[in-house]
Amino acid sequence: MEKFARNFVIVFVLVTSLVVLYPLVYVFSAAFSPGTSIATLSIAPFADGFTLEHFRFLFLESNYPLWFRNTLLIAVLTSLGTVALASLTAYVFSRFRFAFKKALMLSMLILQIFPAFVGMIAILIILWRINMHDNIYGMVLIYLAMNVPFSTWMVKGYMDTISRSLDEAARIDGASHFRTFLSVILPVARPILVFLAITSFVAPWMDFILPNLVLRSSENQTLALGLFTFVMDDTRNEFTRFAAGAITVAVPFIVAFIATQKLLIASLSGAVKE
Repeated sequence: MEKFARNFVIVFVLVTSLVVLYPLVYVFSAAFSPGTSIATLSIAPFADGFTLEHFRFLFLESNYPLWFRNTLLIAVLTSLGTVALASLTAYVFSRFRFAFKKALMLSMLILQIFPAFVGMIAILIILWRINMHDNIYGMVLIYLAMNVPFSTWMVKGYMDTISRSLDEAARIDGASHFRTFLSVILPVARPILVFLAITSFVAPWMDFILPNLVLRSSENQTLALGLFTFVMDDTRNEFTRFAAGAITVAVPFIVAFIATQKLLIASLSGAVKE
């Protein structure tokens, strides 16, 4: 009976793995398959041959480099801005006492209850008023407003675990609050800040709904908008080119995860305890 249960678990895990991995393998094989339509592809991965034509088309005959540049600029500015604002705000909430502190923290938490698209009409009107509609920097402002409240809560929770004796030692040495924040707190909080930088980079990198509402001109399109034009209707069903673009989109995530996996794991374990 024990042997049967073990074999059943092994078979179940293998079948589940195949079901999960098959779509990924199929998309990967489609990116290197001749032709453009999904209807002509074999259900067996890599059974249709091998070609690099789709990648050549992306980089030389389409606006993919422009889409990549726009998306990278939005994602990097959002990531850096989120880390800077959230870490500084979290430090203030973690280390200082002031009026309406709990009310402000609670208000930021309540803001996260409502989905972003609930306030899209108001967001669009504000962007029109400040002349940042159809502007990639307007997208950065939207993502920052979405990220900072919850990010502040997350970073504050991590900073609360950092021993206040570190602050006291820095103050005895004559360091100001801002100097203590830069030289003492930030190095200790590096794991959570790296985690925050990556997670705040992910949303704008492949978001489709918000760019589709805000960005109208072709020169401001992001990767999600640009790649969608390959499969947007029956007249242009270029699935293999879409698959090639999807693979290149995933490359930065793979590189970032490999480079920061130790810090990501450390971010789950807390910091120096009191």
